[in-house]
Amino acid sequence: MFKEIRNKPLRYAVIFIYSVILFFCALELNFLWLFGYSVDINDIRKPNMRIASELYTADSVLIGRYYRENRSPVAFDKIAPSVIHALVATEDVRFYKHSGVDIISLISSGISTASGDKRGGSTITQQLAKNLYRTRYNKSQGLIRHIPLVRTIVFKLKEWSTAFKLESHYSKDEILTLYLNTVPFGNNTYGIKTAAKRFFNREPGMLRTEESATLVGMLKGTTLYNPINNPQDALKRRNVVLSQMRKYDYITDAEFKADTVKPLKVSQGNLENDSQGDSYLRNAVARYLDKWCEENDRDLNEDGLKIYTTIDSRLQGHAEEAVAEQMKLLQRRFDNIWSGQNPWRDSKGVEIPDFIDKTVQRLPVYEYLRKRFAGNADSIGFYLNRKKKMKIFSWGGNKEVEYSTIDSVTYYVKLLNTGMMTLDPFSGKIKVWVGGIDFNYFKYDHVNQSKRQAGSTFKPFAYLAALEAGMSPCDTMIDRPVRIPYQEDGKTEYWEPKNSDWNFSWRPMSLRWAMGKSVNSITAQVTEKVGWDNVVKYAHACGIESPLKSVPSVSLGPNDVSVFEMVKAYGTFLNKGMKTEPILVEKIMDQDGTLLAEFQPKQERAISEEIAWLMLYMFRGGMEEPGGTSQSLWEFPDLWKKGNQIGGKTGTSSDFVDGWYMGITKDLVTGIWVGCDDRSIHFNSSGTGEGAHTALPIFGRFMDKVYKDPKTGITQGPFPKAGVKINRNYYCPTPQYFEPDSTTSDSTAIDSLIIPPGEEPLPEPGTGNNPGAGTRDQGGKQPSSLRKIIADVPGEKRLIGRRLFHLDFM
Repeated sequence: MFKEIRNKPLRYAVIFIYSVILFFCALELNFLWLFGYSVDINDIRKPNMRIASELYTADSVLIGRYYRENRSPVAFDKIAPSVIHALVATEDVRFYKHSGVDIISLISSGISTASGDKRGGSTITQQLAKNLYRTRYNKSQGLIRHIPLVRTIVFKLKEWSTAFKLESHYSKDEILTLYLNTVPFGNNTYGIKTAAKRFFNREPGMLRTEESATLVGMLKGTTLYNPINNPQDALKRRNVVLSQMRKYDYITDAEFKADTVKPLKVSQGNLENDSQGDSYLRNAVARYLDKWCEENDRDLNEDGLKIYTTIDSRLQGHAEEAVAEQMKLLQRRFDNIWSGQNPWRDSKGVEIPDFIDKTVQRLPVYEYLRKRFAGNADSIGFYLNRKKKMKIFSWGGNKEVEYSTIDSVTYYVKLLNTGMMTLDPFSGKIKVWVGGIDFNYFKYDHVNQSKRQAGSTFKPFAYLAALEAGMSPCDTMIDRPVRIPYQEDGKTEYWEPKNSDWNFSWRPMSLRWAMGKSVNSITAQVTEKVGWDNVVKYAHACGIESPLKSVPSVSLGPNDVSVFEMVKAYGTFLNKGMKTEPILVEKIMDQDGTLLAEFQPKQERAISEEIAWLMLYMFRGGMEEPGGTSQSLWEFPDLWKKGNQIGGKTGTSSDFVDGWYMGITKDLVTGIWVGCDDRSIHFNSSGTGEGAHTALPIFGRFMDKVYKDPKTGITQGPFPKAGVKINRNYYCPTPQYFEPDSTTSDSTAIDSLIIPPGEEPLPEPGTGNNPGAGTRDQGGKQPSSLRKIIADVPGEKRLIGRRLFHLDFM
């Protein structure tokens, strides 16, 4: 074909041009996978700037970001002209004259390199192509990446090709904007907006000339010319940029002289949620959206999404304050209890030997040292006991200490933690999410990652099963010893639960009173009557998803569940029997404000509206029944204004390991867990470790703050009236008795397998220390008024009741 061209120079020129065209076609098509992926027109039209996604509360407060490169885009007219001038004068003085590749600059840079003065010839557009499309990385690399010189040539040609495409599609101003929004400035700062904020605490449109020169100067070496870490080098480089601006008439001689003598004056700004906004909530949302991102081919870290959660910033703030206030007090109490002693104990209260050593052996650092020193105990021990400076969490503020690994483990295992969630079950929106005391030090989320024994907070599912079986809140059972047979491995075993005060009153008690007072013996009888399989059945129906062992003691909460599950399940009672799948994200928008997704909760009927209302009435028994386990809430008198009603349930697992409180108001359901991450470390008495003393006060503090803040929109008031006819008897006021500390009756630690040494058999009813119904009080006399019920609490007297319950009994 080429032989027909008889003029040899012309023939060779045509062959060359044809070869170049053929080569670029092969380059674009990635022929035989030699060249890697090339940028196409769709990539040019919709460049992936790897913009951080932003996380907002429902009321539009920015609370976190997701990014690999911390950048926020800004429009051209929001960038100071001095930035543009400094960039063009320094990086590409003929920017407005070329079409992406500057041949003159290439030739001059080649001559300079040959003479020993190596400098680049890339235009701003070429640099943008490399930064924006990563033409030298990832899938852009083909098989030629294994051939050093050839791969460099191919990479350069791909940059040229991409630069031409950019110039054909965007204006010069648009290219400059793309460049300044993508270029890295070091310190995980990308783009002119974050850089201006980071180094000068300014918006990019407010930058002074010398500040613009400093930032542009950094582009030659973000580490070497960092004005924070290397101010002298940064100052010299800034003045070089200013000289270029003067050379090309972007500033006058007078301006040049004035600017070059100015100090750097770095003023570091705090980027909102700069450290990616790390928090329990941020991580929870990432997990929540994992499936959505996969199904919709979205990347949280690069797509510049605007994610609006269901979290209410005011409620969240009040919750975090309540947690901090109470956990600080609890930690002090815990430390005082175990002062001079090690708190890691077995179920008999005996210190666990080698506890710290065994804990350390579960750490990744131990495995690393074991491999490094071939299991040599002396070498491993040396490094584990070597002290070094570190910062540790404390409620008095983060401290800098000299601790060894052993010291650090010993310190942290003694710290109490918590998980708290608040749900609006009507809308399904999660309003509060507190995964722990400090995400920077404790990454594990205690709302939905951690699962702990529910204790007595699980008892309501037994009473729910009873209502479903046709019983009513007024049905009575005797508080007496029970012996329940069950089959295990083909043998008949017996379960003999005890009440937490080791006594039985032998009184007839309504189911409402028994649940409010958290009486183990009656809960066990109810469970036996309805069947423990049915307790499991209705717990699952209401929203518990964890596997539950169907055993006689299931109602006393031996199974592990999460705060998330418990709140969802309790929400079913408030939402008229409709189980709601909680949502954490309300909507997602792209960076242009286009709605991408809206999330609606799934709802299904779990129990009837009548039974749901009866359960709410049962929950109020914790406050209204004699000895109700929620009565510590009277310590927050402002909770009871305007006829406000609260239902709830305390819970404590064996040995006071886990403290729970589940609180219900007319609007919200809140679940709180408190304990140490290691179950071998816990409180040692009911007076300090019960859920009523650990988790309940957090709820009280939280609701007190919420009600006092009119901006939350949460008001006080009674539970809604029944929307359907209630066919069962529920109004059965309980005779009032002086009761022992009500908060000691929520523990599930008491059964036939856990009996203190020397425990004597229980006396018959009406004898010894077990007087008959209506005779037990501090002085053996019937009380004359029930407006105040005073109970003996270890170390103090507490007011646990301050209300009339339906009637005054004289």
